[in-house]
Amino acid sequence: MIIQGETCDWEIVIGLEVHAQVISNSKLFSGAPTEFGGAPNNQVSFVDAGFPGMLPVINEKCVEQAVRTGLGLKAKVNLTSVFARKNYFYADLPQGYQISQYDQPIIGEGTLLIDLDDGSTRPIGIERLHLEQDAGKSIHDQHPSKSFIDLNRSGVALMEIVSKPDMRSPEEAGAYLTKLRTILRYLGTCDGNMQEGSMRCDANVSVRPVGSTELRTRCEIKNVNSIRFVQQAIEYEARRHIDVYESGGDIKQETRLFDSVKGETRSMRSKEHAHDYRYFPDPDLLPLVISQELVDGIKATLPELPDEKKARFMSEYGLNSYDAGVMVAEKDSAEFFEIVAKGRDGKTAANWVMGDFFATMNSKPEYTWANPPVSAENLGRMIDLIKDGTISTRLAKDVFIFMVESGKDPATIVEEKGLKQVTDTGAIEAAIDAVFAANPDKVAEVKAGKDKLMGWFVGQVMKATQGKANPGMLNELIAKKFKE
Repeated sequence: MIIQGETCDWEIVIGLEVHAQVISNSKLFSGAPTEFGGAPNNQVSFVDAGFPGMLPVINEKCVEQAVRTGLGLKAKVNLTSVFARKNYFYADLPQGYQISQYDQPIIGEGTLLIDLDDGSTRPIGIERLHLEQDAGKSIHDQHPSKSFIDLNRSGVALMEIVSKPDMRSPEEAGAYLTKLRTILRYLGTCDGNMQEGSMRCDANVSVRPVGSTELRTRCEIKNVNSIRFVQQAIEYEARRHIDVYESGGDIKQETRLFDSVKGETRSMRSKEHAHDYRYFPDPDLLPLVISQELVDGIKATLPELPDEKKARFMSEYGLNSYDAGVMVAEKDSAEFFEIVAKGRDGKTAANWVMGDFFATMNSKPEYTWANPPVSAENLGRMIDLIKDGTISTRLAKDVFIFMVESGKDPATIVEEKGLKQVTDTGAIEAAIDAVFAANPDKVAEVKAGKDKLMGWFVGQVMKATQGKANPGMLNELIAKKFKE
């Protein structure tokens, strides 16, 4: 994305830090539960509360989930990593430090392919993934003069996934977050529910003149909880930087917050550097050493990931890049599509899934992948009825609606509602004759060269047959009738 300024054209430079909550039954260093929505301070161990003398014990499941995510991001898995203490004071950080990883993370460099609107893809570098514990939550809106602390989230395992500054527009940042969330969900390592706080994003933004390779001062927009807000925050912040530079000012490195109501960022604090946190290896935790056998075992259990599945859908089902991308955007939608498309024309299946099915799925909150408006099997059977000529595509629209309303299979609906397509030549010709007899003036106009009225006749016969006439046969018979 190029932004035109008064002095020059500017390019945005974006790097994202995503905090993804690890799917595990217990926290990173304690056995306390991790379910969302529990009563305040009801899921807290002595370790999470920072009681003196409490020692952390690493959760093996969280380590495996981090390795699994690293493999899904085509990243290097470091067999030895070190937990460090990141020292800072905050009311909801009871220990006075956060156990994180600093210069020796569990996962190193990797790559993520983002899908662009024009159907192309572009690689975005992954700098690292490290494990760390989450802080608690400060609540400021429950009392006029006091803040409350909820430590349920304290100690929950997070994967901080840090990209390289490879993105150049808010749209690319949105594509990156969308793809990353999809991969995490496919892997089963994070549910990606940003509205619940299990995936949060810090956006690092700077600008530079087009053609420059300089990395200028960046500002970090902290804890943005929706992809749309991330994009809005990036655009606002980039334009703020440009305004400052073009007025002769300098950007100060700082942490900012995004106000989604006003659509603007505001200063929170000056940006800390690593030395401000006084990192040092946690004395209560030995270096984390994992075996290559463990890594290989996890790798063998990886599912088919979105990029590979997209390529297969294109080759196996003949889908274009866009349709395949839509189908694989969610693991559930990909599985649904494959059931519908099995043994059938892939493009037809995709059209029905992306069209009538998605529209209905989004129409009511009670529809979920566990409770879809119609089953994949019934949608596939309906496509079979179109292919064998039992119903037309037009009649299939009605059959689909009846399937949603009744839950019955399409063959039963066709039989009960009398929706079978009319393929009897004599019956169709009789309907054509009736329409011709009722509209002699329009018949004369067509014979005089007004060919556009042919479509009108098709519509009238369809109306007369309640949409049951075979469209191909109808068009052929009407054309033949006008030549007589």
